[in-house]
Amino acid sequence: MTIKISIDCMGGDHGPSVTIPAAVSFVKREPDAELILIGLEDVIRAELKKHHADAHPRLSIVHASEQVTMDDPLEVALRRKKDSSMRVAIEQVKDGKAQASVSAGNTGALMAVARYVLKTMSGVDRPAICSIMPNQKGGPTYMLDLGANVDCEPHHLHQFAIMGSVLVSAMENIERPTIGLLNVGTEDIKGNDVVKATSKLLQADHERGALNFYGNVEGNDIFKGTADIVVCDGFTGNVTLKAVEGVARFFADTVKSEFSRNPLTMLSALIGRGALNNIKKRLSPSRYNGASLLGLRGLVFKSHGGADAYSFEWAIRRAYDAAKNDVLPHISTLIAELMPRSTETPEVPSSTI
Repeated sequence: MTIKISIDCMGGDHGPSVTIPAAVSFVKREPDAELILIGLEDVIRAELKKHHADAHPRLSIVHASEQVTMDDPLEVALRRKKDSSMRVAIEQVKDGKAQASVSAGNTGALMAVARYVLKTMSGVDRPAICSIMPNQKGGPTYMLDLGANVDCEPHHLHQFAIMGSVLVSAMENIERPTIGLLNVGTEDIKGNDVVKATSKLLQADHERGALNFYGNVEGNDIFKGTADIVVCDGFTGNVTLKAVEGVARFFADTVKSEFSRNPLTMLSALIGRGALNNIKKRLSPSRYNGASLLGLRGLVFKSHGGADAYSFEWAIRRAYDAAKNDVLPHISTLIAELMPRSTETPEVPSSTI
């Protein structure tokens, strides 16, 4: 079965100089992948020639005359740039020409355009951004929402938990993934009213066997791997994500600085090079690039705007894996089962990062 993915080649800080080599590398690794490259055709063709892939049978080009920049406000991305590479890439999913889309563009614009073009699933009030973090057990911890919804009600967090559970079950082959609710303590009496009310909803699902609710978790549990999924509002999730990225850079810079201080520390680094490389590989943010926009009637994945080719390729892989594992119909089925109500979908998100 061929998995078709549309790529917004113009998005992000680096555009085609990153997205094209990542696409070329990915199709070489995955023989059943077909990538649709969206953007300025001349620019894309020139970049493909640099990588000797201009005649690759599984790389096709769809021209888009406009680009959503990282600074464009939602109004411009949504109303004025109707032929942007971002929008055309998402329309490929809507029209059934691609099973998933990947963009490194402006997060707020991507969420707004994706929600406008694809609409939300029946029963879903707000899409959520879900990504993964490394943990001590050697596997990923999935976390959502990471910034799409700053203010949430209990039923929003409940929906996030449902969508996250289906995603992890499909992506990690875990029949009943555990769900942790991020809180200031593990005790039931702790937390604000929204968290307490959400806990009751998830506990009810747990008792009837619909979800596997672990209970309240704290920030350090994210990296312990205490639960497969950590659920929180977008404000908390985005602050956590940015703090983690900052700590990772600080740790990497500190290690590099300390091991290059003098000849003795440089010799130590040489001796421990294998272990240091393994640590770098395990903790590298690049390997965890590719956040899914859950709750839409189509698969859309967000790459970090500053991603390099290696990192962007990981985002493509996340989209590929989600499409191959039929994540979308699974989410739709469970949402209908657990949240049997329809909601009216506004054209733009109520809050985006």
